[in-house]
Amino acid sequence: MQLAVQADPSEVGRARRWVRARLKGHGLDPDAPVAETLVLVVSELVTNAVVHTGCPAVLRLSMPLPGRSCPIGSGADGDRDPLVPVRVEVADASVVAPAPRHAGGDATNGRGLELVELLCDRWGWYPDGSGKRVWCEIDPKVPEHLPAVQTPVEQPLVDQVPGAHPPLRAADPAAASRAYAL
Repeated sequence: MQLAVQADPSEVGRARRWVRARLKGHGLDPDAPVAETLVLVVSELVTNAVVHTGCPAVLRLSMPLPGRSCPIGSGADGDRDPLVPVRVEVADASVVAPAPRHAGGDATNGRGLELVELLCDRWGWYPDGSGKRVWCEIDPKVPEHLPAVQTPVEQPLVDQVPGAHPPLRAADPAAASRAYAL
């Protein structure tokens, strides 16, 4: 699923509404914590693309197909694969690499990629045509009675493209919760 986003800050709100509608259409409660996390991540990535490039962007949301695999937190449906991540991508026309910053306490901006890093299981970027694509993934939550298993994420484009940013992992889920509450 994808949405063309114009180079206008008001488009960020439209992107959030679009994601909520896609999540609801996929059977996920748009008010669930994971849905709110996805909406926040989309808001940050689209804001970065629109504000820092001044050019249109394309938002993509990749979710498992209903009935074949489940989105994050959808439960214990025995015929579904609960381990498929939700992926968000924003493609823009700038070749400038995204650079996470650590904003000061009184700063009103500069926290977007820091939030993405804390809230997502992986994120990265790679050159794409005449611009770049910034992506992130949120893994499904593993039921407590099952041990968590780490599996490598196939991301051949990152490995094959010079200058591409490697995937990053959220280091501290508790810190992500604190950052989200800001």
